[in-house]
Amino acid sequence: MAAAGIDLRQMHSHPAARTATKYRVQAGDQVLLRMDDGGSPVPADAEERIAAALEAWLQGTDAVVVCDYGSGLLHGLLREALAAARGSRFTVVDAHDPALWAGLEPDVVTPNAQETARLLGEVLEPQTDRAGHIISRGRDLLRAAGAASAVVTLDREGTVLVAGDGGVHRTWARPAAEKHASGAGDTFVACLTLARVAGLPLSTAADLAQNAADIVVQRAGTSVCTSADLALHLTALADTALPHGELRARVAADRAAGKRIVLTNGCFDVLHRGHTRYLQQAKALGDILVVALNSDGSVARLKGPGRPINPVHDRAAVIAALSCVDYVTVFDTDTPIPLIEALRPDVYAKGGDYSPEMLQETPVVLAAGGQVRILDYVADHSTSAVVERIQASAVRRRPAAGRPVEEQARPAADPVEAGGDGSREEAGAGP
Repeated sequence: MAAAGIDLRQMHSHPAARTATKYRVQAGDQVLLRMDDGGSPVPADAEERIAAALEAWLQGTDAVVVCDYGSGLLHGLLREALAAARGSRFTVVDAHDPALWAGLEPDVVTPNAQETARLLGEVLEPQTDRAGHIISRGRDLLRAAGAASAVVTLDREGTVLVAGDGGVHRTWARPAAEKHASGAGDTFVACLTLARVAGLPLSTAADLAQNAADIVVQRAGTSVCTSADLALHLTALADTALPHGELRARVAADRAAGKRIVLTNGCFDVLHRGHTRYLQQAKALGDILVVALNSDGSVARLKGPGRPINPVHDRAAVIAALSCVDYVTVFDTDTPIPLIEALRPDVYAKGGDYSPEMLQETPVVLAAGGQVRILDYVADHSTSAVVERIQASAVRRRPAAGRPVEEQARPAADPVEAGGDGSREEAGAGP
């Protein structure tokens, strides 16, 4: 641990204490048996030493992660010391029984599905839609845990984030063999905490943490995701826009495996919350979400001079990094009709204030045996509004001689918003 650069000043050795050893018996990719050689109770004097040093140990820290696996160390004296020393630090509780930590009023709790069910006093049946059920009981969950937000981990199904303001966010895991699924939960909690302390919104932090967990589950044994690993993984996503031939082959294999295919399309130029909510809803309509991006030339034809703000290579990288997205491709036509004819999606999703009758794509989707779904209209979140705010801010910083800043900062009307091309970028509408 010292060689790995870990600060060991607060690690205590005690002759009467024994660390648990964990064994796994497996055949091929399947774990058959888990055996934990239980360790020993924590001696009282060791607990007192740790509790006495806790406040000094936390000096200069921005976050506290409480990992309570029921061994007894974190109960009683040490729990009281943590509550007294918490201060304004971002606090995450990852505990077998989050209710024991309700008095700490953590910012986030991260129970798994079974721990969540126990916290709510219920049993989840095998056929239960776990994500949907947790969302419906979100307020009860936060109340029982005493937490501002909760991220419930669902192993191969990703996670569900339930926020105190009623917001909900899903992440989707990229499944790995069972023998590799070791340490993913710890990696997720660590990355989530670091991302949030660095200033990212909790939903974005959850997506980043899902990517970190996806990295470690692809490796045998217990693994660590370094910042370099994560940067390399996210950089590689920039090259994930699939040519149409390869995409058709992958979709065909997924359909043969019984997967339901969802297709949506858009420019996704400056990604905002309207976009991410829209894509989350689209993913929930099936198993595989394909996002088709307008090429740079197509965006320019649809949106006018100065668009896109971001080239397609960058747009593809950002979209591919979202855990709800399975495949990204690019099309250069003014509509995705040729792509719809090639992929024959089960669902074609579109956002905003459209109706199926307004879309040129609808007859093609129906002829291929699919259905058209119109998703929620997310008010006050549009790319054009974001661009206007950026432009207005830039003008305020560079006042022209003899003109008041307020006059220069007034954003001009966006001709694209007033256009009649049916591609308005209102809130989750044609993204």
